[in-house]
Amino acid sequence: MAVSVNLFLSFFVALVSLGLVSSAKFEELFQPSWAMDHFMYEGELLKLKLDNFSGAGFASKSKYMFGKVSIQIKLVEGDSAGTVTAFYMSSDGPNHNEFDFEFLGNTTGEPYSVQTNVYVNGVGNREQRLNLWFDPTTEFHSYSLFWNQRQVVFLVDETPIRVHTNMENKGLPFPKDQAMGVYSSIWNADDWATQGGRVKTDWTHAPFIATYKNFEIDGCECPVTVAAVDNAKKCVSSAEKRYWWDEPTLSELNVHQSHQLLWVKAKHMVYDYCTDTARFPVMPTECVHHRH
Repeated sequence: MAVSVNLFLSFFVALVSLGLVSSAKFEELFQPSWAMDHFMYEGELLKLKLDNFSGAGFASKSKYMFGKVSIQIKLVEGDSAGTVTAFYMSSDGPNHNEFDFEFLGNTTGEPYSVQTNVYVNGVGNREQRLNLWFDPTTEFHSYSLFWNQRQVVFLVDETPIRVHTNMENKGLPFPKDQAMGVYSSIWNADDWATQGGRVKTDWTHAPFIATYKNFEIDGCECPVTVAAVDNAKKCVSSAEKRYWWDEPTLSELNVHQSHQLLWVKAKHMVYDYCTDTARFPVMPTECVHHRH
């Protein structure tokens, strides 16, 4: 088992080295999208500030199809109840696709939760929530989205916490034809974020600060001047060009990753839309067929 995992990791590293890995300073890949006066720059660190006047957010300068996006974040420390720090990918328009990380603050000493969601053609309602197995406020941790034509994988420190699998063979749409931007923001959501909205933001603890570093995007860049259908064609491997994310070994989780995902679900998941019979008396189709 260890040999096969090591071989996979070596193969994966080799593939990444053949790609155009972009690990860059914030300003090379991103730009502020709102509340520029709530941005603080300290060397290689970027800090976003939330106070009772405003939150803040940033967006990638380009849009991408497929590949991997990673950011290291140190979340709001102390009493962060009512706050949400989000990291996500999204396309534009009413029928947009979106992959969400939402980090839900809590009162001091209570676990930080991360809520994930997947929108396909404008339809979401696929929330899963888990308590992180570490304190995300004391050190930086890596949060990543891996996306190809077969699956979307949410990763925390390279551990998969969620997989959304292509089930077009079951008649379900899969997000593979819209370029997506990369975004992050911090805002007040005390109407729902902490214990269902029962715990409100304590503004005496403001400003609330999320800190970022090590911005990485390794994907197929899609110029806004190019039609969506042409971008979709450009970002799919062909006989002339083979993208690393299309390698057969990355079409599903390997054995080690599958075991990691099962551990996360068994030990740390606190909500799964698939088992919420009050919201969904009939189990959603993707839940019926999903292997993870």
